[in-house]
Parts: sequence; structure tokens; C-alpha cells
Amino acid sequence: MTASMRIGEVAERLGITTRTLRYYEELGLVTPSAHSAGGARRYSDEDFARVAHVRELQAVMGFNLDEIRELLYADDRMVQLRSEYRAGTSAMRANEIINEAARLNARTQEQVLAKIAVLQAYHLELVGEAERRRVLAEERGLVISVSTAN
Repeated sequence: MTASMRIGEVAERLGITTRTLRYYEELGLVTPSAHSAGGARRYSDEDFARVAHVRELQAVMGFNLDEIRELLYADDRMVQLRSEYRAGTSAMRANEIINEAARLNARTQEQVLAKIAVLQAYHLELVGEAERRRVLAEERGLVISVSTAN
């Protein structure tokens, strides 16, 4: 894993500013894998993927940065638990690992379902508005030529 990308390159490739990337670092969401001799941040492909994941959670899924921090913690903790489990451990510890992983997964599912519920509610509002407009247009003898995907 070589940390070869500079902050500007990562920012440009993801369509964000270097200031945003530094802010993510300040919040503990992302940490560059290395620094140059002069102290410049250097990002690996894995670091880049993490920043892209943060952006996806934020821009596409609508999570705020506090929620993203919690989701990333769960992801990171799952990696640790998986590693510990695969390395071999006592039966009691294996049970603890499985229980913790299940709790983390359940919490993440709750967060995703909450976002889905918000989107579904918004979609229902839009469907209601479309129906009101359709009825109004019909009363006036108009034909609406917009199709919707339900």
C-alpha cells in the first residue's frame, strides 16, 4: 500500500476541496497513510476509497458527518472483530465477537432504514402532489404528459 496521492489530487478526483478533506481529517473520518518529508499529506488507494465512501454516505445517502463517523466506526470495528475472530480465540471471546458484530450490524441497519423512511415519506408527498395536479388538470380538461416512476 503506497501512499502516493497528494491532497490536491484526491480532492480533485472526488470533486471536493482540499479544505473539505482537511476537515474530514480534523473530524477523524479520514487519516492519510503517510506524510512526505516536508509534511505534505499522502493518501493511499485505500485512503482514497475511504474518502469516496464518506462522500457517498454524505451526498448520495444523506447522512450527516456525525452519522458518518458512527458508520465508519462500525465499519472499522467490524474489520477489527473479523481479524480477531479469524486469528483464533477462545469460544467465549468468539461469542462476544459475534454478539458485538451483530449489534453493530443491527445499528447500521437502523440508520439506513431511517434514511429510507425519510426518502419514502418524501416520495409519498410528491406522489400526492402529482395526484392533486392530475385531478386539477382533469377538471380543466387538460392532459398531463408527464410520466412518473412509482
